[in-house]
Amino acid sequence: MDRPDAREMYDLHARLCKAIADPKRLLIIDALRDGERSVGEIADELGLSQPNTSQHLAVLRDRKVVIATRSGTTVFYSLNGRKVIDAIDLLRSFMAELMVIGVN
Repeated sequence: MDRPDAREMYDLHARLCKAIADPKRLLIIDALRDGERSVGEIADELGLSQPNTSQHLAVLRDRKVVIATRSGTTVFYSLNGRKVIDAIDLLRSFMAELMVIGVN
């Protein structure tokens, strides 16, 4: 990978990491782990307002973490594949190891 391609890849990587770095967005991703949900279902489950949930979903949609589909007047969201879950689970495992050795 030459330098310009590497820089572009690192930029995309950083933007994706920023999108999933928010605790509420991580909760939303976790709520979508088992399949698609409407904005209202996600908001109710997590105790968030619908507008706030929609804002977070817009960030995740912009970064292609989630996919939106419409059924009538309801918008349903689902994960854009399992890789984001695998990545989050890997980071969670790494974090648990750091906590054991006392790094915070």
